[in-house]
Amino acid sequence: MSNTMLSYKLGKVKKILKKDKAITLIEVEINKQNYKAINYNSLSGAVSPGDLIVVNTTAIDLGLGTGGSHFVIYNYNNKTQTLNGEGHIMKLRYTPFQVKCLAVEEQNSPYHKKIKQFKNLNGAVIVVGSLHSMLSPVAAMIKWLNPKIKINYIMTDGGALPIQLSETVRVLKEKNIIENTITIGHAFGGDYECINIYTGLIMSKEVLKSDITIVAMGPGIVGSATKYGFSGIEQGYILDAVNTLKGTSIAIPRISFSDNRERHVGISHHSITNLSEITNTKSNIIFPILSEYKLSIIKKQIQNSKLYKKHNVYYENGSDIYKALNYFGLKVSTMGRSYHQDKEFFEALGAVGKGIFKFL
Repeated sequence: MSNTMLSYKLGKVKKILKKDKAITLIEVEINKQNYKAINYNSLSGAVSPGDLIVVNTTAIDLGLGTGGSHFVIYNYNNKTQTLNGEGHIMKLRYTPFQVKCLAVEEQNSPYHKKIKQFKNLNGAVIVVGSLHSMLSPVAAMIKWLNPKIKINYIMTDGGALPIQLSETVRVLKEKNIIENTITIGHAFGGDYECINIYTGLIMSKEVLKSDITIVAMGPGIVGSATKYGFSGIEQGYILDAVNTLKGTSIAIPRISFSDNRERHVGISHHSITNLSEITNTKSNIIFPILSEYKLSIIKKQIQNSKLYKKHNVYYENGSDIYKALNYFGLKVSTMGRSYHQDKEFFEALGAVGKGIFKFL
């Protein structure tokens, strides 16, 4: 028997739990049991109670975390759907769900000429993270310290592909903490669509005139408990992309003293791998000033991995992150842990948000 890569089931919509322009969260009945499911309105159309739908049940069947939801594939009430809007660039290419978008690079785009005439980033500050949960605290800290700073967000295709899945992005835009969103690669749904990270960076600085650009994947990092088998490894080559285009690259370190996995204690092995091996160019890394004991662990890791030889290493006090998050009324978590459950993780992000001003 051949390997079946997805599971899907027939279900009936019981009720609408939540709805906005992009997403409808529904309760669906499958084999006399009720489940939550996500409907992307621009993909499978509008959904109403009583509709007969086909849902992708793969993630729930596997017992996954962030991806643990049913997703509507097809609604029998929407027999056909026609294209609307401009664009000829395909994302999710050669899959049954391939979608078209107007990429900023294509000739019909009003930005085509500016992208084509690009020379370099001229030292533009680009902050590169490895988790979606890094976005909100870093952006909040920057904006709290200087409300006039213009922040754009580039979402990679290392995690969730539709930006609409991110509640974080929705809240940050509502509160005017981030200005524009750019989805690159196979990620889609941003204010602007780009083919790759290079044109994403060009768009953010050259066209949208960002003061600071934050690059990170969407929700749901992929990991495997192996050294190189995680999607956050993209941080390494994105830092190189920034430097290739002559920007100022800032690396966000992943730090925790609350993770049960030894490989993620202190500086995560993800950050050490990215910054010691994957990236080939010099970046700026900002670490938090923590208690003497915890800081000694971090400094030992920096020493052992020789990060200080390869990059510019800085230390900053990020403890004001709590004030910044409270000021904007932001609820944050990482790997299911709140601010108080993983304080050092968030203080590290506060340190980056504060330390970044020395590069502006």
